[in-house]
Amino acid sequence: MKVKICGITDLNTAQAAINSGADAVGFVFAESKRQITAEKALSIIKNLPESVLKVGVFVNETREKIEAVIQETGINVIQLHGDESPEDCLHYEVPVIKSFSIGSSSDLKTLAMYQCDFYLLDSPKGKYRGGNGTSFNWKITKTLNKDGKKIILAGGLNALNVAAAINVVDPYMVDVSSGVETEGVKDIDKINDFMLHAKEMKEEVNK
Repeated sequence: MKVKICGITDLNTAQAAINSGADAVGFVFAESKRQITAEKALSIIKNLPESVLKVGVFVNETREKIEAVIQETGINVIQLHGDESPEDCLHYEVPVIKSFSIGSSSDLKTLAMYQCDFYLLDSPKGKYRGGNGTSFNWKITKTLNKDGKKIILAGGLNALNVAAAINVVDPYMVDVSSGVETEGVKDIDKINDFMLHAKEMKEEVNK
């Protein structure tokens, strides 16, 4: 199971996450308690392995600003986490993750309107568009016609529930932020614990 650790703000945490097995790390350029500047993101990204996905998270940002950040920082995937239209997700030079707030099975129908590289299923928005630590009813994803779509599951995941979430949704990747934090700060022990459950303990779920 592939894992993305989102809300990275320092090099030590990024390296620890990657050493633990993270396939992707996320940098939030939108309003958030984990918001990072392009300059700081560059200082981290230039020290990371090429094989790791470096995801820039944006909310209702202009194409010009997003493209500028791509050039300035070296992020190699963008995550559009706002009210972006299907057209807004097209014609970028890097792969695109589009997020969707899922409150009911009807929300899943929106995915069919979009053509993107990854589809991120998140809980309904709270104070911020993501990283609010709440989950949605994973069982409603049973109605989703994945049709080759690479699904990323987010929203309220932690070491205690990620194995069960994977078992229900069977996503391409899981995405965690607040679930590996202590008092709003990334916790290396929690990252390691999450990674263990996500990558090695998929079979140990409640039957």
